[in-house]
Amino acid sequence: MAVVGFMLMLAGAGWRVWARVEAKVKVAEDKAERVQERSDKVAADLASFRIHSAETFATKAGLQEQTAQLLRAIEGIGNRIDGVHERLDRAFEQRTAGRRAS
Repeated sequence: MAVVGFMLMLAGAGWRVWARVEAKVKVAEDKAERVQERSDKVAADLASFRIHSAETFATKAGLQEQTAQLLRAIEGIGNRIDGVHERLDRAFEQRTAGRRAS
């Protein structure tokens, strides 16, 4: 009878250890599932950000084109200022020449 009791005790202890191992495995699987869900969400957010940045941010070629346009506009303003300067010079030259003649 003692041998049967001992065997039952060993079987019970083994069953309890197995139940604990199963519980730990279940917890680990749940954690892995949550981590997988979070990584999927992060991947979706990253893809969304990539699309947003491609639509929103300027490309290097676009920036070069904008810079060239700005430089042409500044050059045009400089040419206009030079033209106004020359006209003013001629106007003052005519006034000073008119005073000398009188």
